[in-house]
Amino acid sequence: MSSTREVYVSRLQAEQLYKVFGRRPDEAVRKLEGGADRDELRADGTTAAVIDASFTVDPGQIFVVMGLSGSGKSTLLRMLNGLLEPTAGRVLFDGQDLTSLSAREMRTVRSSKISMVFQHFALFPHRSVLENAAYGLEVQGVPRAEREKRAAEALELTGLAGWGDSWPDELSGGMQQRVGLARALATDADLLLMDESFSALDPLIRRDMQDQLLELQKRLKKTIVFITHDLNEAMRLGDKIAVMRDGRIVQLGTAEDILLTPANDYVASFIQDVDRSRVLTALSVMTTPHRPDAGDCDCESVLADTPVADVCTVAARVPHPVAVKDADGSLLGVVPQERLIAFLGDDKQGPAVCSMEEVATHA
Repeated sequence: MSSTREVYVSRLQAEQLYKVFGRRPDEAVRKLEGGADRDELRADGTTAAVIDASFTVDPGQIFVVMGLSGSGKSTLLRMLNGLLEPTAGRVLFDGQDLTSLSAREMRTVRSSKISMVFQHFALFPHRSVLENAAYGLEVQGVPRAEREKRAAEALELTGLAGWGDSWPDELSGGMQQRVGLARALATDADLLLMDESFSALDPLIRRDMQDQLLELQKRLKKTIVFITHDLNEAMRLGDKIAVMRDGRIVQLGTAEDILLTPANDYVASFIQDVDRSRVLTALSVMTTPHRPDAGDCDCESVLADTPVADVCTVAARVPHPVAVKDADGSLLGVVPQERLIAFLGDDKQGPAVCSMEEVATHA
């Protein structure tokens, strides 16, 4: 594999995507580019579902698109896999302009490079679990022995080893969703598109599926676009998050970016109930140590990506600031107790007044 190929492989790019439904869509795009809003177009019987969406998803990244119903996130996803043609703009994947492909060429791309994981499992009731997991490979024309082998491996990856001969209705909702994920993994596609994939599940099963996805991602390093309306899910899964409202991306950044510096009042209203201790990390709350040899003493330490909730647990049992180190053991900073208390307090009211025992209980 050439170095040039490595630069582009699995990278997904959206460039100024628009999707307009109704009369004279091209004219509507020109109006939007000129500053018109959705309401002005709606009066003419035109709906702007996605407006000027641009972003890049790097290889191995989980990119979460979050928004309420009607925000445009599902329409955006359908443009990424070619099910909807953009009114304007381009989608590039693996260096290829997907929006320039014919319908037949796009079907080939979907069968080999892009896999979907749906909200409602989309399993065939008359096919076994193994046959469902192997379906994408069957569409590709992969010989039966090979597709069953790869499907069995995918089922094992998703914790369903031994369930291949079962029928979908014999499985719980969470297990059925694992089959849907196994089907996507079996094709070995570079890009996974997940449309509200866990929203139909009970909260505990949903959390378990999030754990499963994060664990798989450590091993497989797929490029993933994950659609959700749940901010806590977005914060937990996303390496980068796009917040959508009325067809536009109103903020694009990491979970910490969005939590610490919301772009506007709309985003701020979303994050007010987020558990900051589970999103912020030691790196985001640490300060620079006053003494250059502060990291030499034998004191409690955490890694930079340790959630603040876990830092609180350490801080509650020691009388000194908690050291923050990188994977090589080098000192990056320290987290004083008073800084933890301030970060976990209500930022609108100023730093919280509480003890470290209360902080540890909160964590």
